[in-house]
Amino acid sequence: MQQQALFYYNNVMITEVSITVSPEKEKDEQFIKDNIVKTLQRQGHIIRPSDITIVFVKKSIDARHGQIKLVLRYKVYEGVKPEEMPSESVPQWHHATGNKKIIIIGSGPAGLFAAFTLLEHSIQPIIIERGSTTSQRRKDIAAISTRGFVDSNSNYCFGEGGAGTFSDGKLYTRSNKRGNIPLILRMFVHFGADKKILTDAHPHIGTDKLPSIVNAMRNKILALGGELHFDTTCTDFITEQTAEGTAVKGVRTKNTKTQEMNEFRADAVILATGHSATDIYELIARTAPEALEAKTFAVGVRVEHPRETIDRIQYHGKLDTGLGAAEYRLTSQQEGRGVYSFCMCPGGFVVPSSTGPQEIVVNGMSAAGRNSQWSNAAIVVETRPEDIPSECCSPLTPALNGLVWRNYIERNTYTCGIGQQAPAQRLQDFLAGTISKSLPKTSYTPGVVSRDLHQCLPPQVTGRLAHAFRDFDRDMKGFICPEAVLIASETRTSTPVRIVRIKETGECTALKNLYPAGEGSGYAGGIVSSAMDGIHECNLLIQNLGLQKEPG
Repeated sequence: MQQQALFYYNNVMITEVSITVSPEKEKDEQFIKDNIVKTLQRQGHIIRPSDITIVFVKKSIDARHGQIKLVLRYKVYEGVKPEEMPSESVPQWHHATGNKKIIIIGSGPAGLFAAFTLLEHSIQPIIIERGSTTSQRRKDIAAISTRGFVDSNSNYCFGEGGAGTFSDGKLYTRSNKRGNIPLILRMFVHFGADKKILTDAHPHIGTDKLPSIVNAMRNKILALGGELHFDTTCTDFITEQTAEGTAVKGVRTKNTKTQEMNEFRADAVILATGHSATDIYELIARTAPEALEAKTFAVGVRVEHPRETIDRIQYHGKLDTGLGAAEYRLTSQQEGRGVYSFCMCPGGFVVPSSTGPQEIVVNGMSAAGRNSQWSNAAIVVETRPEDIPSECCSPLTPALNGLVWRNYIERNTYTCGIGQQAPAQRLQDFLAGTISKSLPKTSYTPGVVSRDLHQCLPPQVTGRLAHAFRDFDRDMKGFICPEAVLIASETRTSTPVRIVRIKETGECTALKNLYPAGEGSGYAGGIVSSAMDGIHECNLLIQNLGLQKEPG
């Protein structure tokens, strides 16, 4: 049990207390209050139970050492009611005046949260989104599984809300010094998310809930005078030579449905296109190649187990715990490279995340209930620029070599599959070097075909994966089992290229008025960190351009 003084309000102390309890005591309010009072008294507080108000903050599960425990964190208000504290709410947004305009390329979390930041200052956001609305995206995503057809602009990665909209909605991030995480969560709740995301240790909205939340955000932006242009790709920058170098003054676009060409001009452009927009990286490479640099990324597979297997391992043989589907996080070092789990989806599904017709890419997601019969995670190998084969060479700039290699792996995976049916192998067979005679039932709806994954993925990846899986089985005995299956390939955990920006101003180093944000910039990863990065870049933009707040 831990206690920490937080701050004082009108000379009254507000304290944060963490207590560890068994699952059956989680709802015993009197037991919890008694323990909190005893802790405060041991710390020297002269306190009566009637003087305090306890507010639940967060819960996490500790299943180490063979016993399941809950770590519960509370705020304790002594002599003051929580409602008497200065309120924490969402920002106040104003209708855009139209006098000042900012173009935002991409409607993922970086783009959407940047738009709301602009509306705090009555600045009009003009969002250009290559993909479709969530309702149309749902149909396009279904076509991948039913017909094996991949729409290059509307899929799991591209479209309203970004890649996270139809692939889980995880809100957990360790980037807690890069922005205001509680603000991001409060805004999601404001637009319809369950309030439990404010208190869960690993908050998660669920792919079944997130589309309606994104729709509510879109409607609010439109109601406040913002613009959203769907099915519209950015084909070029409108640039101008200034005394300080090349400046971006707007963008040229093409509507993918009507083929109509258009131009948009504004005070600045926020580039929030995500990790899969290869054409945008190529556009920058043609415009200002010095703006790009190679970065570390990851390549690997999805591993899927029956949910009961993971629950049994993590909960020490107990299945009826009432704690929901179990999570895990695994890491290993193999030949100087990290091998680790990523985007673990308890009670989830493996989904097709290709953005082109002749590639196979897999990802994972969970509905809000996390109640499917499977659990899966990406298991990926750290890949540095020097690991990329010399033949994977971009004609535009060496900074794009990682994209060339990523595309090669995804296309090679496609040749190993059948349409969008992905190559797969039982984990035990992968380690033994034998092709699986049969495959277990999986959640991957396009289907899987038995293949030797050593032929689908580079040897520097498969070799490290094999050693790491044995390490993981030592940490989670039973991880290697007959029902565990590997599905290839997982290549989009992050981008292999960074759009370099000036730390103090947020601008792209080689293109003035261009503000790279979110996962596609190479400076963020995941919904919350991307949202924070969008806000951060937008605030720097407002400061740099002197866009003072106007009356709302």
